[in-house]
Amino acid sequence: MENLGAQDPRWIGEYRLLGRLGEGGMGRVYLARSARGRTVAVKLVKAELARHADFRSRFQREVAAARRVGGQWTAPVLDADTEAEVPWVATGYIGGPSLHDVVAEQFGALPEHSVRTMAHGLALALRDIHGAGLIHRDLKPSNILITIDGPRVIDFGIARALETIAGVGTNLTVAGAVVGSPGFMSPEQVRGEAVTTASDVFCLGSVLAFAATGRQPFGNVTSGVHALLYRIAQEEPDLAGLPEGLLELITGCLHKDPAVRLSVEDVVARTAQEAYPAATGTWLPGELLAKLGRDALQLLEMEADSDDSAESATDSDTATLRATGPVRSVGAAAPGPATPGTPSGYATPPAPGAPAAPGYPASGAQPGYPMAGGAGQPWQAAHHHFPGPISSPPARSLRTSRGLGSALRWLLGAFALLSVAHLGLSGTLFSAYDDVLVGTGSEGAITDAKNSLEIFEVFTGVLAILLVVMFPVWFRRVYMNATFLAPGRQRYDSGLAAGSWFIPVAQLWMPKQMANDIWTSSAPPGTRPASRAVLNWWWALYVTMFVVVAVSTLAEPLARSTEDRQVVAGLNIFDDLVSIPASVLAMVVVARITKMQHPQHWQPEGAAFGPPVMR
Repeated sequence: MENLGAQDPRWIGEYRLLGRLGEGGMGRVYLARSARGRTVAVKLVKAELARHADFRSRFQREVAAARRVGGQWTAPVLDADTEAEVPWVATGYIGGPSLHDVVAEQFGALPEHSVRTMAHGLALALRDIHGAGLIHRDLKPSNILITIDGPRVIDFGIARALETIAGVGTNLTVAGAVVGSPGFMSPEQVRGEAVTTASDVFCLGSVLAFAATGRQPFGNVTSGVHALLYRIAQEEPDLAGLPEGLLELITGCLHKDPAVRLSVEDVVARTAQEAYPAATGTWLPGELLAKLGRDALQLLEMEADSDDSAESATDSDTATLRATGPVRSVGAAAPGPATPGTPSGYATPPAPGAPAAPGYPASGAQPGYPMAGGAGQPWQAAHHHFPGPISSPPARSLRTSRGLGSALRWLLGAFALLSVAHLGLSGTLFSAYDDVLVGTGSEGAITDAKNSLEIFEVFTGVLAILLVVMFPVWFRRVYMNATFLAPGRQRYDSGLAAGSWFIPVAQLWMPKQMANDIWTSSAPPGTRPASRAVLNWWWALYVTMFVVVAVSTLAEPLARSTEDRQVVAGLNIFDDLVSIPASVLAMVVVARITKMQHPQHWQPEGAAFGPPVMR
């Protein structure tokens, strides 16, 4: 596992990320902790794939089907948000290295009894997957995890969604890569034929040959992908060094003709006697078992480092749930039926003692499922999913910004009035320079105008300092409220809500991106976000004002002649002409966001979620 990088999110939905487990053709996989303390693996789909409507539709169907897969030999799908801007899926975390890492990088080929036991577990996993109406399509060593009590299969059924990118019936992704891993594909996949459950059996045979010999049975890609695919479709596998006791089993899986190939049930029956070693944990070599134990201890130590914050969050969540009753389980089911007077997307909680309605967890639900809303969020709208990565955990309560907003609007209004007065004084100074240039004025008039302007600028400077302090304070408050109202929509850390205003260059674009997120997140449930035109115009004027002030400040010490000083005075006039509408639009933006975040716009009429938490 790798540490999180600067480009990695810190939260996905309500899952706090601990590290990066890997990256594949579909996206990145992270180790994470749920709100209830369960360790999970979260796969975040690549943004470029999420933009394809066909991929998203297929991904939704495959995740829904994958939820039905049960059994001991697969990683269960616990949660997902396929409607998110960047879709993700969370599965139970399995603590163990991949078969690829074990064989290719750590210990080499496994002994015969280990391979037979693995064959039995993988066949049972495929039986569960096929029973749910899925075909894995990408069974390979990196999708098989090795644990003390047997192998585990991950990523079942998900790879099929990639097929839709280049069209149904093809095996190409957006970049032209083959869906599946070239060395572990079936002849049907290579030829672009219809893929059945028999394809997974062929892939199983390739995986077992790799585990037993340490080599891919059809070679690797060093000789070229096309040569490798030709060997899979036309030539016999290289099984040199394969133990005699595995030859019949593996060759039976690697028949080119799917009709002649062993079935999953055949593999289960032929390896049934190997079930006991997996149950007792004696199926692996001692050195590998020792490493699995060390890895487990390392994981426990890593999780212990984050227990303090997780424990406090869990205690708060529990207290909130006791006080407010049940809330919808994220991703567990669709929202329940709406009651009269309740907007669509809100589910009615079950009556005490009644069976849980769809979308609500029954009493004693598995602790690993995170609950929507979290601490202080029992009233959150059900349609507000967690659409993607965020860099800060959601705020634990909604804190009113009305007081800060009112104070800020008064300051902005005063600044606009002072800018009007400053415009008049700057105009007087500009006229005095003009009179001197044409020979009708005196230097004394210029001096008097400059003195009046300097005295006035003292008051303007004091007000500007108050705005520099107040605006980031208000901005961070509404940003934290946005993380509470719509977790997952924010792209930056909460500390940047105040700090980005003071970062050179970044202050010209980063706060605007955060303002966009705040605006979108603050839209009341059941409504589309209002047009951001006023936000865009305000920011355009703010950036213009900032640039003009910087230019005039740099130009003033360089002005030597009367003409140069008049140019600086003209820049000040232009700055005032921009500052006045910028201040007015800023007042509108502050008022609009503060109003959107008021609880009365979020509380659903007739909903049984209870009032929002205000502080």
